[in-house]
Amino acid sequence: MTADPATGTRTPRTSIPRLIGRLALGAFLLFAGISHLAWNREAFLAQVPTWLPLEGDFVVVASGLVEIALGLSLLLLARRKVQVGWVVALFFLAIFPGNISQFVTATDSFGLDSDLSRGIRLLFQPVLVAWALWSTGAWRAWQARRAA
Repeated sequence: MTADPATGTRTPRTSIPRLIGRLALGAFLLFAGISHLAWNREAFLAQVPTWLPLEGDFVVVASGLVEIALGLSLLLLARRKVQVGWVVALFFLAIFPGNISQFVTATDSFGLDSDLSRGIRLLFQPVLVAWALWSTGAWRAWQARRAA
């Protein structure tokens, strides 16, 4: 067990698979965030729900910047990994309406050009939430705290 000096929260040491999972998720988010800004803006615009009261380009840029920040946090803030894990999980929940909108409106983007492929993508979102909570030890820390 290790203790976070700032919060006093005791968390189990990170295993190699969790470390690799956290770093891979961080790299994935960093790449996705950069692609929002650099070369894939139209594909991301296609996922912004029309009912959202914000301009689409703003949403794409803002979510890209958030993904970059979260990716860097996963890669660099090992001492805060539990807190970062919860924030990343919440981010994946926050962007889920965009995936639902893409499915409901049958919008083609990212090669998702059928209801089946868009539906499979919807099923992958909970996997991302679980990945964030597992790889950072956030879920395990919450369970340990609850048991104490």
